[in-house]
Amino acid sequence: MCGLCGQLRFDTQVVSDDGLKAMMQKIARRGPDSSGLWVDGSIGFGHQRLAIIDLSNHAHQPMIDKNLGLVLVFNGTIYNYQALRQDLTKQGYQFFSHSDTEVIIKAYHHWGEDCVTHLDGMFAFCIWDKAQNQLFVARDRMGIKPLYFNLTNQAFSFASNMQALATQGVDKSINPIALQQQLSLHGVVPAPNTIINGVNKIKPATTLTISAKGKVVEKTYWQPKAMRPKEILTDEQFIQRTHELLTDSVLKRMNAADVPIGVLLSGGLDSSLLVALLREAEHKDIRTFSIGFEDVDDEVGSEFEYSDQIVAQFKTQHEKYVISNSQVLPRLGEAVANMSEPMVAQDAVAFYLLSEQVSKHIKVVLSGQGADEAFAGYFWYERMQVQTGSELERFTRHYVDRSYDEYLQTVNRQYHSSNHTEIWLHHEFTKAGADTFMDKVFRTDITRLVVDDPVKRVDNMTMAWGLEARVPFMDYKLVEHALSMPPSLKMLNKGKHPLKQIARGLLPDSVIDRKKGYFPMPALKYVRGEFLDFMSDMLTSSKCVNRGVFNQAFIAKVINKPRNYMTALNGSRLWHLALLEYWLQINIDE
Repeated sequence: MCGLCGQLRFDTQVVSDDGLKAMMQKIARRGPDSSGLWVDGSIGFGHQRLAIIDLSNHAHQPMIDKNLGLVLVFNGTIYNYQALRQDLTKQGYQFFSHSDTEVIIKAYHHWGEDCVTHLDGMFAFCIWDKAQNQLFVARDRMGIKPLYFNLTNQAFSFASNMQALATQGVDKSINPIALQQQLSLHGVVPAPNTIINGVNKIKPATTLTISAKGKVVEKTYWQPKAMRPKEILTDEQFIQRTHELLTDSVLKRMNAADVPIGVLLSGGLDSSLLVALLREAEHKDIRTFSIGFEDVDDEVGSEFEYSDQIVAQFKTQHEKYVISNSQVLPRLGEAVANMSEPMVAQDAVAFYLLSEQVSKHIKVVLSGQGADEAFAGYFWYERMQVQTGSELERFTRHYVDRSYDEYLQTVNRQYHSSNHTEIWLHHEFTKAGADTFMDKVFRTDITRLVVDDPVKRVDNMTMAWGLEARVPFMDYKLVEHALSMPPSLKMLNKGKHPLKQIARGLLPDSVIDRKKGYFPMPALKYVRGEFLDFMSDMLTSSKCVNRGVFNQAFIAKVINKPRNYMTALNGSRLWHLALLEYWLQINIDE
């Protein structure tokens, strides 16, 4: 796990060391163990390393394979690297390291661009192929690892976050398509767009091949279907296969490391089940970490009632942290500075503060992201299913944060445009390969929306402290299986029925049957006091007014009665606006 950056120039200029170093400073926290710089005329790479596999200098990056004429920078983990190494050794390849990084180089040389279909893991990597005089760029199937880029007639520049590219003189004007999606899909801006015009991001399961003259070829190498399998399975067979795939997913993430691994334990079913499966697989030394906040009114700020039960049952080595609300606001700017894009989820700062503490003990953790999307854990799925109307109406009513009309009231006229959220959703729902409306919902959620909300959030907030988060529920084989299930099976028993069945007998019934919890951060949900003052000051500041994005008359209404402006998913629309402005001030304004 690391941070990477680089540039391929199409003009007569050579890549600037200083330019690469400026980008490396912005990704340094992702890889605190070592750094590397490589430049060869029109091509240059920078890398910040977090050493997880092969801790020696042999795994240093940028990794140069002189014999094969290839140079690589890579962020992520290849879980099947040992099996691939054995296969490639049989093909005559000789290895100078024990890293998964080198396996990618050999795999590319052997299979070419098709190498990505052989890789099982989370990854973003760039390979300079000297013989072909081209750059090959790839992102993992689920989009777990980020990769941003700027493309002009002069150069292709790339990095693990937007802040790095912002040092390269990119166009920092607001992208109107992204703006509407940002304010409608609770912070999700689907690839390739980002909130600023000068930066794009590579789509999940996608590769780019860029020639030395600037020709770009994009390919999608994985598109899961949400359809029933040809082989008819019983409910019990679906659940048994889920158990097998999830266990395999957890174990391969535990085994692909040369350092200890822990679990972020929220007290919910998902993270608790990860602990149970580790114990079922006879792992003895299980380390767990939990965080909680102050209650606000009847909104409980921690889930310790449940996480403590898991710790007691499995006798894990446990660390528990309690954060007072008075600590949140002073640290908020730090968390926002480490967001590669504006993230409105109230638990982003929670993950940031938790990761700070966990990183003092360990380098790699398992986390439960993706379980709700893959196995129907959210309350809105049931509401969508029974809702009448068109597919877009059924989805929008229970998911989209603000109506198109309200969006037009929120922003100034220069940002008025078509309903890009609806256009994007229509495109997703009309793709082939889904049997029913709910199949379309689950496919869109787990392959698109989850990428730029919980997954990106956890990656950014953990990597801000040099902590690698692995997400077993987003294993692509498990996701393929989950999408093949009948929606009715997943939605039984208020959702996540297969996981609850697996957990029965492994976990306390009180954890399995509890009401669905959400990472509690009450102070950013029920906005008042110093938090309301902060958001008000942010949205009425001279920087915000001069930026000219928001209609100040409408902003005043939201500030005056924030409780009247909650989203369908119980989020604060005031916080969404304030967070976007705060992120722009910290990360984009000079």
